[in-house]
Formats: sequence, structure tokens, C-alpha cells
Amino acid sequence: MNLQWYPGHMAKAKRMMQENIKLIDVVIELVDARIPLSSKNPDIDNLAANKSRVILLNKYDMADPKYNELWKRYFEDLGYHTALINSRNGQGIKQIKDIVYKACAAKIERDRKRGIINRPVRAMVVGIPNVGKSTFINSFVGRASTKTGNKPGVTKGKQWIRLSNKIELLDTPGILWPKFEDPAAGVRLAFIGSINDDIVQMTELSLELILFLSKHYPDAIKERYNIQLPTRMEELKDCVSVLEEIALVRSCLMKGGEPDIERAASILLDDFRSVRLGNITLEFPAN
Repeated sequence: MNLQWYPGHMAKAKRMMQENIKLIDVVIELVDARIPLSSKNPDIDNLAANKSRVILLNKYDMADPKYNELWKRYFEDLGYHTALINSRNGQGIKQIKDIVYKACAAKIERDRKRGIINRPVRAMVVGIPNVGKSTFINSFVGRASTKTGNKPGVTKGKQWIRLSNKIELLDTPGILWPKFEDPAAGVRLAFIGSINDDIVQMTELSLELILFLSKHYPDAIKERYNIQLPTRMEELKDCVSVLEEIALVRSCLMKGGEPDIERAASILLDDFRSVRLGNITLEFPAN
């Protein structure tokens, strides 16, 4: 499954980030804890060169707990200041101020030596669509400061938000990058809803998810739908029977009693995104 999506508003958002990066002391990047690498925009590394960096693994409550700390350590070993957060209920948010100050410690000390005191740290908050960026800002600031939504691309333009006299945040629209070098990254982004469903072949996507789950989380499908997985699950065509079984279990039938696999595909993807299949991580750190 090959997905490419880079509409004009994302190119505009990238240009805006390039124009404003010189004003910034630290870049706070949100990634999805289920796909930390696939949801990390490689363009940010170029835009944020020579800036302090913070990586927030958001939605960690939806990911497999045994991989969360491994991913946190992975990014820390690369030199990022890192935290696990759940922006929806505020878990992990209280530590972010201290992490930002720690990331900017050298800059704050340089200012102090030059006699600049109490100048607020300016942070740019970045992340791909649907990663929970605006929800994080609302939780971090403590009030509904930005518009939030569950569709990619809700944040349309830049917004400066004063957190206190010590931190100012620059919110930016979520952007993907022009081309996925690894096709699997595009599929993972589609799994979590960061690529608009309207341009995705949902049935094929659901087959990709079944194939992944059969290899790494086979009990998820068995327990949710009370069906037995086939012994051989090596290609997408081997997964069609599973989707048909899901359709039958959920009474998704067309005229004549044929299983409606398109409806079953939507049910499967919705169950994954709503964590009804359990806590699932879609990619794993290298050993």
C-alpha cells in the first residue's frame, strides 16, 4: 500500500515554520507513542538544527506499556529531552515545564551572564496531524487556548500562547513531509488516522492491520471478535477470510447474505483507534 499526501496547506505551514524558527529557543515535538518513528517528521530535524529539542511521546496510554519506556530511552540516547504523556487527561503534563527549562538551561545561563533576566523561553510546538498537539497545549496551558478536533489539519495558522512570564508557546499547523521514504510509515500513519481516511483504501488498510496483528498481537482479534485466525497469515490475501469472519460476527451483510467487508474494515479500524483491540504498538525500537 503506497500512500503519498502533501496538500498545499502543509507546504505553507512548513514555510511558516522556517520563517519563525529563528525566534525559537526550543522545539517541542509530539509523536504518537504507538508509532514514534513513523510519526516523527524528519523535516523538523533540519528546521530545528541548533535548537534545543524535546520529544513528547503522546497517547502512551494507547500503546503497549512494555515498549513505552524502551522508546523513551531510545530518544534520550539520541540526546532528546523526553517524556511520556497523555494530553487528554493531563498525565505527564506537570513535568513538561521542568523539562523545557532543562533543555534550555545553557541558553538561560547565557542570558543571565549578559544581564538578561526573566526573558521568557520561546517554544515552538510541532507535530504531524492528529498527534494531539492542540490538546496538549490546552492541557499544558490549563485552558482552552487552541481549537482542537479529531480530524487532521484543524490548526490553520500560527498562534502565540503565553503560558507564564517564563514560557511562550508558538503553536503551528500539523504537517506531514512530502514523501514517505518507507511505505510502511505511510501505512502506520493511516492506521492511527493522521492521513485523511477519504484518500485511503480502507479495506486494504484493514488487511494490512490484520496481517500486522496476526504476527504481533494475534490474541487481539481472537478476543475482540471471538474468531480463530488461519494458520497461514503471510500475505494480504491470507487476511481476507478474517475480514469476512469479522463481517459475519458483526452482522455486516449485503443483499444475499454476503459479508460486507467494507463495513467490517471500518469496524476493525475504529476498534483499533478506540483501543478496543487493546494497547498496541505498531513499531518497535531496534535492539
